Amino acid sequence: MNESDTSPINRRDFAKTAITATAVAATLSSLKGAHHKEKNMPSDGKPFTMRFGPNSRHFRQHAGENILDQIQFAYDHGFRTWEDNRMPRREVSEQIAMGKLFEKLGMELGVFVAYADFKHPTLSGHRMDFFQRKRDKNEVREMLVGKMKEAVEIAKRCGTKYCTIVPGTIDPSVLPEYQTANVVEHLKYMAEICEPTGLTMVLEPLNYINHPNCFLQRISHAHQICQMVDSPSCKILDDLYHQQITEGNLITNMEDAWDQIAYIQVGDVPGRKEPTTGEINYKNVFKWLHEKGYKGIIGMEHGIKNQNTKEGELELIQAYRSVDVS
Repeated sequence: MNESDTSPINRRDFAKTAITATAVAATLSSLKGAHHKEKNMPSDGKPFTMRFGPNSRHFRQHAGENILDQIQFAYDHGFRTWEDNRMPRREVSEQIAMGKLFEKLGMELGVFVAYADFKHPTLSGHRMDFFQRKRDKNEVREMLVGKMKEAVEIAKRCGTKYCTIVPGTIDPSVLPEYQTANVVEHLKYMAEICEPTGLTMVLEPLNYINHPNCFLQRISHAHQICQMVDSPSCKILDDLYHQQITEGNLITNMEDAWDQIAYIQVGDVPGRKEPTTGEINYKNVFKWLHEKGYKGIIGMEHGIKNQNTKEGELELIQAYRSVDVS
């Protein structure tokens, strides 16, 4: 997860965003007649074995800025899933149009960010503002309940089953054990909102270099918290880019936490670009996941080595072809 993509999300007034079926159809019609096939394209559209999920950073040079064209381009070149961290910032009409397109193509949307805070100890210390000593558990609860209700509605429009949670920063004025207890307390009622709808919150541990002071930094800690929450709607998002920096030993650590892992994201180290650009042997990692029986989404949560070029986007596709399970 990039902090620039996931600053705290302002709640929308959805009452003003009613949309007609005609408007959705008009938005989708922009795809008619669109052709994104180019010579020397890797794969000729063969679906990947693993369910890799690109995002809006990956195919702008070929597909342009229109998100529907980007999704169509991804489908045409073998991708069957998609990610969109910024979905809550999109207009409701666009969310609905994306959901319609996913349904039409038989694609699945992965995570969007329901709640992430990189500045304040909201869940860990019941504080909305790091720079004030005021603790107000009820104020935090009201805010989080609102976020989760919004997330449920977004998930319905887009057809996804997962939303990301980053539970704020460390509270240095509270002992670590009590911080964990506070986080668990909040996550329990958040999970209760999700459970009837089938939406799963996935907790994302973030590395201490890119995201200093975040409360949740290790897969083992996320595993402990999920066990304490004890809900099918509270699981782990294991971003292997972060885990390589924080813990390493990727396959063993996944094995140890497997009962609570619901979602995988990737990015190579160093640089956070596509597989084959760094030190992680993603071919072996994906082979292990495949043999483990993982059928879920693998989110491509990274940039492109040769960004802002068509050649770089083709290299991205080819990199995933080279590490996919045959």
